[in-house]
Amino acid sequence: MPEANTVALDFLKTRRSRPAKTLVAPGPSKAELEALLTLAARTPDHGKLEPWRFIVIRGAAMAALSEKAGRLAQTLGYDAQASAKARAQFDQGICAVAVIESPVLSEKIPAIEQTYSAGAVCLALLNAALAAGWGANWLSGALSHERLFAEGALGLAPHERIAGLIHIATETTAPPDRPRPDVSAKTSWL
Repeated sequence: MPEANTVALDFLKTRRSRPAKTLVAPGPSKAELEALLTLAARTPDHGKLEPWRFIVIRGAAMAALSEKAGRLAQTLGYDAQASAKARAQFDQGICAVAVIESPVLSEKIPAIEQTYSAGAVCLALLNAALAAGWGANWLSGALSHERLFAEGALGLAPHERIAGLIHIATETTAPPDRPRPDVSAKTSWL
């Protein structure tokens, strides 16, 4: 058996997402983002299908998405609070990576397995950013599940979906730990 990687285990024992609203500039450079995306892409991809892709959102693109989110929220009849929430992650965002589930037709790999792979990429990117010293948070929100936003704001194809928006920037405060699940209550043994 290989030796335990105690540094990695210690990280996993204490990892904690940072609320996106607490992240400030600077965000990672293009080279730093490429390194993080490379780590995230090491996710199991079920048959080498790579059923996901990345859209990096920074600078003016973040402001443009905020405007689109606000207009679309109004079009969809969101109330003022829901509209503000739809815009907030883009209003406050420094850098985000949209992980896009982009399923591939396959006789061997079911679509649900490809969905799991896209979710695994989100978590891998989140953990890579945190391990690299950035503050990071995985968000989605009601608007990211709206086809008008996915296709109109991000240019997704009809078969694609937003798996998550991973915000990455400089953390201002480390949040306190939160209650964690009671693993014994969630586990059965056969």
